[in-house]
Amino acid sequence: MDELFNVQDKIVIVTGSGRGNGEAIAEGFLTRGAIVYGIDIEFRSDLDHKNYNKIIFDVSQLDKIPELVQEIYTQNEAIDVLVNNAGVSLASDTQYSDEIFDKTFQVNLRGAYIFSHQVAILMSNKAGGSIINITSLGAEFGFPENPAYQVSKAGLKQFSKSLAMDFGKFGVRVNNVCPGYIRTSMTEKGYQDEQLRNEKLNRMILGRWGAPEDLVGPCIFLASSASSYITGSDIFVDGGWTAKGL
Repeated sequence: MDELFNVQDKIVIVTGSGRGNGEAIAEGFLTRGAIVYGIDIEFRSDLDHKNYNKIIFDVSQLDKIPELVQEIYTQNEAIDVLVNNAGVSLASDTQYSDEIFDKTFQVNLRGAYIFSHQVAILMSNKAGGSIINITSLGAEFGFPENPAYQVSKAGLKQFSKSLAMDFGKFGVRVNNVCPGYIRTSMTEKGYQDEQLRNEKLNRMILGRWGAPEDLVGPCIFLASSASSYITGSDIFVDGGWTAKGL
């Protein structure tokens, strides 16, 4: 089983690893022996490891992404795993501004697209690899006051399937991990509102909000040979939200 889920010495990029879900994912790979390049505009924790390379970078600087990817590839002569976790959620009322849409799309969709495409090309020159895109329940359902977030995540979901089609012949697998409500700084305001917290809790079969660590196992699975015949798929980590009827 250890060999099946082995990510030892794999070169892993995790965007948005400065806090929350991305930090937990990066730490999970590190504890399993991977070499991790964490990318974020700011690192808010003291996570430290000899194999953890922190890179301060704004993923909305789209024109600079190819150079960054190439630099990581040149240093290691490989990129085995990419986890596109970086994302923003800029809720607004019915007055949707162009600025909010543009910023959300730059980070959540266009940044992930450029990272994925650049990495997929490099992976195809080697023995393939795994690209994991972190989507959201917002890619599946309608939620109020945040259309840019939902559209960007829905676009990312479908982009993953398209990329899986185009690069599958080169051994590049592309899958989505779709979190439900995970308690992070991004969701803390809603969690602290007792009514909102309980409304969401009632939709979860498992009866609890998720923790960032709940995303680690699915990402390790998709990065390892345990998922060698899985591509273009969605793995929901939502406590049963999408499955619940009554």
